[in-house]
Parts: sequence; C-alpha cells; structure tokens
Amino acid sequence: MDRLDLSDGFDVHDYRAKLKLRRQDAGSMTLDNRDGLACPACDRPFERLFVTDDDEVTFEGAPGGPICLARTAERLLVLTH
Repeated sequence: MDRLDLSDGFDVHDYRAKLKLRRQDAGSMTLDNRDGLACPACDRPFERLFVTDDDEVTFEGAPGGPICLARTAERLLVLTH
C-alpha cells in the first residue's frame, strides 16, 4: 500500500490518480482517497483528506472515526478514517 510521503512537503499533483478532489477554495481543499493510500501519521488507509494553508479553520461536522493530523512547512493535513 502506498503512503502519503510528506518528506518534501505535499503536492496534490503527485497523487492526482489516487485522490479525487471534492472541494477547493483559495486556501484549502478536500479530497477523497480512492486508492487506499496510507495515512502519514498512523499508516492506516484514510477516507478523506483536508489540506489547508489557512491560519484558522472551522469544521461544521465531526467525522464518525479517528482523525489524524500531519504538517508540512506550508500546510496542515487533516485525515479522517
């Protein structure tokens, strides 16, 4: 199973065949994991990935499972399972 590699930051284009864009705005995007990529924090497959370079973010609804956080120099990644 492939894993999100954050050693050189995160570039969505490196994973475009494995992630499906759900929503995007100026500072963030939400993607579905359609190929079983493993989470960089816990090594388990994740369902959804939220990527942001915004300073503050509010989530309206809580997911039904675990949440992992991963950070690069430029972005925060929130992975739901």
